[in-house]
Amino acid sequence: MTAHTPIAARPLWSATPTPLTEGLQIDLDSTARLVDHHLRLGVDGLFILGSCGEGPWLPREAHRTFIREVCRRNDGRMTIGVQVTDNSAPRIIENARIAADEGADVAIMAAPFKLMGPLATSKLQGLYLDAIEGSPLPMGIYDLGERDKTLVPPEVISEVLRHPKVVALKDSSASDERQANALAVRAERPELRIMSGDEFDLPKYLGAGYDGLVLGGAIFNGALARQIMDAIAAGEMERAQQMQDRMNTLMWDVYGGKTISTWLAGLKHLLVRMGIFSTHVNLLGYDLTDDCAAAIETALERDREILFPGG
Repeated sequence: MTAHTPIAARPLWSATPTPLTEGLQIDLDSTARLVDHHLRLGVDGLFILGSCGEGPWLPREAHRTFIREVCRRNDGRMTIGVQVTDNSAPRIIENARIAADEGADVAIMAAPFKLMGPLATSKLQGLYLDAIEGSPLPMGIYDLGERDKTLVPPEVISEVLRHPKVVALKDSSASDERQANALAVRAERPELRIMSGDEFDLPKYLGAGYDGLVLGGAIFNGALARQIMDAIAAGEMERAQQMQDRMNTLMWDVYGGKTISTWLAGLKHLLVRMGIFSTHVNLLGYDLTDDCAAAIETALERDREILFPGG
C-alpha cells in the first residue's frame, strides 16, 4: 500500500453515483464538483463504478475517463477504490490494471455477474484468489450475500479475506453469519478494514465492531453518517439511533419512499438541485416522479445543514 493512499482507521467511503451528460458521456465538470463536495463532507474514500456508479453498464472507455478524472481532481486526498468485478480472473485483472493505470488505490471485486458450467460454483474461491494474486492493486471484497444473483458461500468469503492482498470488505449481505465471520477474520488480521454497506442500520454494524462504512448515499448523508460513527464510538447508542432515524427519512425522501422506487433518478435529481450534477440521466432507466421531486424540495429545506455542512 506504500504507493497508494491508505485506508483510514475509521473509514467513511461514498459509493458514489457517476454524473452523465444528456448524451450519456462522463460529465467532467460535475465530476470535479463531486470530488470537491465529498471533501467538504469529510468523506475519506470513494468507491466508484459500483452499482450506484453504474459501472457494470458503462463502456470501458467511460470507466477510464471517470477513474482518471476522479483521481486527478482528488490528488491523493481520499482513497479511491474502483469496482473491477467481471466473469473471469483474466478480465478482473485487466479491469484492475486499467484502474491502476489511471491512478486508483484499491480494486474492489464482487461476485461474478454470471457463472456457467457444473463446477462453476465450486471454483469460485479459485476465481477470487487468482484475481487477487494477479491484481496490480490491493483488493477489496464486496459481499452482497444472498442479495446477489451469484451466491458466494460465506466460507469462501472468509477464506478470501485472509489473503494478505485483501485490505477491505464492504458487507451489504445483512447476514448475521457473514458479519460474525468478517469480525473473526479481522481479529486474525487487524489491518483488514471491515465496512458496512447497510446505510439503513449503521448502529447494528458499528456497534458490533465494524471499522467503518461504504454508503451509496454518502454523497448527501455523509456528514450525518460521520456523526453517527462518532456517537457510537462515544457509546451514545440512543443518540446514534436518533440520527439514524433522521438519515432514513432523508434517504426515503430522495429514493422515492421505502420501496426505493426512484433510486438513481431521485439521487441524481437531488445532486442537480444541490448544484453538483447537471442531469439526473441514468443508464438503468429510473424515472423521477413528481412526488419524489416534491419530497426532495422538502428535504433540501429541512436538512440543509446535513447536505451542505459548514454552509
